[in-house]
Amino acid sequence: MQHYLSLKDIDSLPQWVEEAKSLKAAPLQHKALGAGKTICLLFFNNSLRTRLSTQKAAMNLGMEVIVMNFGSEGWALEYDDGTIMDQGTSEHIKEAAQVVAQYCDVVAIRAFATLTNKEQDEAEVVLNGFKKYAGIPVINMESSVGHPLQALADAITLSENNTKKRPKVVLSWAPHPKALPHAVANSFVEMMQLQDAEFVITHPKGYELNPEITKNSKIEYDQDKALEDADFVYVKNWSNYQDYGKVLHQDKNWTMTAKKLDKAKFMHCLPVRRNIVVADDVLDGEQSLVIEQANNRTYAAQIVLKKVLHGLES
Repeated sequence: MQHYLSLKDIDSLPQWVEEAKSLKAAPLQHKALGAGKTICLLFFNNSLRTRLSTQKAAMNLGMEVIVMNFGSEGWALEYDDGTIMDQGTSEHIKEAAQVVAQYCDVVAIRAFATLTNKEQDEAEVVLNGFKKYAGIPVINMESSVGHPLQALADAITLSENNTKKRPKVVLSWAPHPKALPHAVANSFVEMMQLQDAEFVITHPKGYELNPEITKNSKIEYDQDKALEDADFVYVKNWSNYQDYGKVLHQDKNWTMTAKKLDKAKFMHCLPVRRNIVVADDVLDGEQSLVIEQANNRTYAAQIVLKKVLHGLES
């Protein structure tokens, strides 16, 4: 059974990117592949691009789509074994996952980090609970730790816009009024580690990501130095990892401006706080790739679903 839980489930990123670009050129070429198959999209958190792009991708492949906002419409789930359920949870993941699996052939799940319990977040209890008990392929539409659909869309966007043999790509932290998860940044780092590129992560001291994910990636605390001669700049906020989920400061000197960006292409996963994370003139300028990235979310989801559907046939 083929799941798509992280970038580790991609056997060849360049091949998947090229296949996704082929789907983009002719989105309905495999419409018969998903005929008679149903995907259930379960959202424990809000969504715009992920919901619509995954639904569109499934429709392009001929699948039927069921969508449920589980966080507001479903029963509160219990994940621990042996629990005496006399508190706030109403249904155990064991039953819920098996019931959902009776209604569909593939389940896709979006469940953010709580940013209150690192161990529980990194255990990915929602995603892994469905993987363990559902008995059907599970797709990660953003979890506590990663957002592999976004990272795959980012890889497609880089491929379409790159003109150099070995581009310089910078992931830059930015201020934000709320504490945000690490998922997008984590998956972008993992994706870039599979690329032939000069890759630099820049952030203020204290905002280091999980070292097990960043590994040997270059980290530069001086944003201006990191941005020198950049070809692509990916901007994203994330909260503290060591003092988990905390916001140390909101240093607005890290906001991305046209002067800082210089000649580089600008990338962001959206949604984005204007004039906090990035200045208007950058976001609205010709160097901005954010709308292209959002469009490529469909074809990232579609290549994943295509692989999963082929797996169901074998």
